Amino acid sequence: MSETERDVDRRIGVVIVDDDALVRVGLVMMMGGAPDVRVLAEAEDGSAVQELVERHAPDVVLMDIRMPTVDGLTATERLRALPDPPEVLVLTTFDADEHVLRALRAGAAGFLLKDTPPEEIVESVRRVARGFPVLSPNVTRRLMDRVAQSDQGGRADRARARLSLLNARETEVAVAVGEGRSNADIAARLFLSVPTVKTHVSSVLTKLDLNNRVQIALLVHDARLLDEG
Repeated sequence: MSETERDVDRRIGVVIVDDDALVRVGLVMMMGGAPDVRVLAEAEDGSAVQELVERHAPDVVLMDIRMPTVDGLTATERLRALPDPPEVLVLTTFDADEHVLRALRAGAAGFLLKDTPPEEIVESVRRVARGFPVLSPNVTRRLMDRVAQSDQGGRADRARARLSLLNARETEVAVAVGEGRSNADIAARLFLSVPTVKTHVSSVLTKLDLNNRVQIALLVHDARLLDEG
C-alpha cells in the first residue's frame, strides 16, 4: 500500500493468521462489521505472514499460536524484529500460559482467548492499534504468578542487571507498571503529573529496548522486585 493510499484510507489494517479456515472466516466477518477496521490479507501458517506484512503494511496482526510449519510464537518474534513492525495480538487458550509469556517477551501487544465475544475482539484490535496492550488484570496476575514460579538460568539476576540502567525515579515507575497501575495511579502514588509519568515510561522503554508496558511488567517480575516490597 502506497503512502497516498494510507492517507486516503485511515481504517485499521489487519492481517489474520490461523490454520483453521473457519476461525479465519469468523474473524473476517467480525472485522467486516467494524467501519474503522479492514482485513488486508489472510494466512494459514506463520511462514507466510512476513511476506504479507511487507506487502500490505498492516497495523495489527491477529496471530494463532499453533500452526503446522511456523508457529505463531516464532512468527511473532520474526515480525517484531522488523524495522517498522505491526502490533501482534495473539490468539490463544488458558492452557498455553508458557506460550503466551514467550509471545509477550517477543513484543506481542497482548493476547485473546478464541472464545472472546466478537465486539471485544474488535475493540482489542482498536486498542493495540493505538499502542495499548490487551491484558486483563486477572490474566496478568496469572501470568505473573507463573513468572514468579520459575527462575531458570539466573533470569532474576539478568533482569536486575537490565533494570540497573534506570535511574531511581524510572525504577519506581517501572515497579508501578509491574503492579499493573495506570499512568494516573502512578502519578497519584509518586506525586507526579500524568505527562511526567508518560515521559518516564517512554524513557524506561527506550533504555531497556522494550516495546510495551507488558514487557516492563514481565521484567520487573523476573527481577522479583515486587516480592521484595
